[in-house]
Parts: sequence; C-alpha cells; structure tokens
Amino acid sequence: MPEAIHHFPKDFKWGTATAAHQVEGNNTNNQWAVWEQTPGNIHGGDRAGLACDWWRNAEADFDRMVELSLNAHRLSVEWSRIEPREGYFDDAAIDRYRQMLLGLRRRGIEPMVTLHHFTNPIWLEEQGAWENVQVVPKFERFVIHVVRSLGDLCDVWCTINEPNIYAVMGYLTDDSHMPPGRPGNFDLTLRVIRNMLLAHAAAYRALHNVQPLARVGLAHHMREFQPLRPNHVLDHLVNRLQDNAFNQGILDALMHGRWGLILGRGAEQSARAVRGTLDWIGLNYYSRTRAYFDPRQRSTLFGAIIDTPGGEMSDYDYGEIYPDGLLHCLRRLARFKLPIYVTENGLPDEDDDQRPAFIVRHLRVLWAAIQFNYKIQGYYHWSLIDNFEWGQGWRMKFGLYALNPHTQERTPRRSAFLYRDIAKVNALSSDIVREYTPELLPTLFP
Repeated sequence: MPEAIHHFPKDFKWGTATAAHQVEGNNTNNQWAVWEQTPGNIHGGDRAGLACDWWRNAEADFDRMVELSLNAHRLSVEWSRIEPREGYFDDAAIDRYRQMLLGLRRRGIEPMVTLHHFTNPIWLEEQGAWENVQVVPKFERFVIHVVRSLGDLCDVWCTINEPNIYAVMGYLTDDSHMPPGRPGNFDLTLRVIRNMLLAHAAAYRALHNVQPLARVGLAHHMREFQPLRPNHVLDHLVNRLQDNAFNQGILDALMHGRWGLILGRGAEQSARAVRGTLDWIGLNYYSRTRAYFDPRQRSTLFGAIIDTPGGEMSDYDYGEIYPDGLLHCLRRLARFKLPIYVTENGLPDEDDDQRPAFIVRHLRVLWAAIQFNYKIQGYYHWSLIDNFEWGQGWRMKFGLYALNPHTQERTPRRSAFLYRDIAKVNALSSDIVREYTPELLPTLFP
C-alpha cells in the first residue's frame, strides 16, 4: 500500500481534449484553411494538412485512450463539414461523427461534444461570422441539426470553446496569429464576445428542446491575473480591469445576466436571454499573467500584460507554469454552485521534462479543490496527441503521445504512463509521485 493517497470522487471523469481542425485532417472549407495559405500567418509556414488523420482513423487513438484507462474524451464537430454550404447538411459527415461517437461509447469512453471550437465555414466567414448578430440563428439551426442527428450518442454538450480567446486573439492583440487578424479593435472584440454568448444561449435552449436531459455548458478560458508591482495602485487598477474584461465579464453575463463591460447599457433584454444558460461550466486553465499600467495601451484599458519575470516557463515561453492559479479559478467558479469540468489543462513540452510534474502539481491542486466540496466532475488533459496548434503550427507539442505528422507515427511519452496510472486507480498516490516525479514527494507527501 502507498504511504499516502489522494482519492478522487467515484465516477470522476479522466479524459483528454481535442478539436476537429487540429486532429481530423483535410479540413479545407473553413476560415482556418484559408488563413493557413497566407505566408506569415502560421509559424514556419505550417499547415494542418492531414493533422492526426482522425477523419479516416480516429479509432486507433480511441484505443490508446483505453490503454490509458480513460473514461471520457472531449472532441468537437466541424461546422464546415456538416453544413458545407448554407442550409445544406451533409449526411456523410454526420455518419462519420456517429461512427466516432459510437467508437468512444463502445470503449466505455463518455464523449463531450463541442459545437464550435474556433472554426467557421467559409460561407459564414463571408457574412461577417461572429461580428454579425445574424450568426445567432445560423448557429442555432446548426446545433438543432447536430443534436437531432447525434443526441442519442451524446449527453454532455459544450456549445462554444473560449469566446474570449477567439475574440481577443482575432481582434485585439497585436501579435495575433488567428483569423481574421484585425488587432486593436476593442469595440469589435466585445461585439464578437456578445454575439457568441447570445448564440450560446440560443443553443442552450435549442439543445434542451430537442434533448431535455442534455447537460449543456461552455468552456471558459481563465487566466490568473496578478499586478506586476504589488504596491503600485495603477497596476492593481488595470489588473482588475483586465481580469473583469477577460475572466469575470463572461461569467457575470452567463450567471447573473449582467453584461457590464461586454455590452454596456441598454441591453437588458439580451442580458436576460443569456442569464442561467449553463448546466455546468468548463474551465480551460493554462497560466498566470502579470498586468501593469501603461498609458500607451489604450486598446487594452491601459494595461499591458507580461509573464512573471523569472517565472517557470513552458516551451517557447508559451506561459508560466503556475498550478495555484487553477485553485484560484476553481474557487471563483465554485461560487455559482454548478458542476465544473476542467475542460483543458496542459503545456507544450516536446522532451517531456516538465509535463509529469505539471500534471502531478495541477492534479494535487484539483484534489485540494474537491476537498472544499467544489463540484468538480472531471479533468480533460490537453491533449492526447501532438496536434496542429493553430498559429503555432506543429512546433508546440502538447500530447501525451508524440506525433510525427509526416509518418503519422505515435510514440507515448512518459507522462502518458503517469496519467494512465492516476486514472487507473482514480487517485494520486505517494507511490505514483515517487515513480514519476520523486522531486515533488517532500512537498506533496511530507
């Protein structure tokens, strides 16, 4: 018997997460496929191409999930495959997604299906996509078709992935590598978020009309914001503004019907439409950010953001490794008394020298949060396999399995076996820590 063990709740979901464009291959009818054609948009000139070849053979990776003792997986459906032309729905695409969901079910893996994960059909993009409020009924129509076609195979639905990331990366940040690549437009950023939340609310009601027992949520990306200079009043002010705009505004709209910064005044009716449209809330957590006052940064509320000087960084300075931020975000979500899923958590780490400790430290924090009776239902590691990482192309390796995109060869990393051993016993034990991350033993199990 191990010296000490942290048990997770019975029926806890141990999973991985993926997105359609990043793994399926040969997605050529969405705005990302177009974006990839322009030099400079993707690091190294990479393209998704065959990706992880899931459209032809996702089932081989489903078998790998079984080998890792996983009981859940979060995947997305590609709108441009299902509705390649406005109003036309492709039965063959639906049939392939049925095969995928059946494949997961037959292996004892519960699917969580995301309905929008960053990609738009080209026809929708040409109409302004999420800049245009007419996207709301179009998304609702798409959702109704999907749930009528796949609802017998899926009970847990995620309407939209990370509205704040989609809007901020596409319309606000100067170093954006995401379409449409129109930085510096704060008002348009807020409009896109607003339309996404209205579409989420419409999808929530449509899902329940078609499938009354469905469990419907949204994946919200949260960052831990802290002032760069703890004793600087203006750093505290812009830190609070950044946090409200990026983290809290969406939560206030969904939970309380308060648009606040996202919309401003005169939108009571739409605010009421959004309020209370969650059966659960998903948390995508990766990193901490420091904010400081900079009068030149008008488009971002006079706040500049950087990583913690001297902080522990992942590959390519993707972000600071800060597990305590996960607890802080979970504490904020727990106030809403809803079930919580950690729908994404991971880091790029090609040589796997940081990932084992990253997993152990974040799961220890997750376990601690559960001891406060937070309603945490599951954890989805990003990701099962190296995949096409949007504007970063193929250089960032998030997978428990390494992938050679040219040969499609998969190689398990040591962290895959660590995650397997935790999921198999539904616990984090001193024996597991001793085997995979012995340097953490004195602090986790003193």
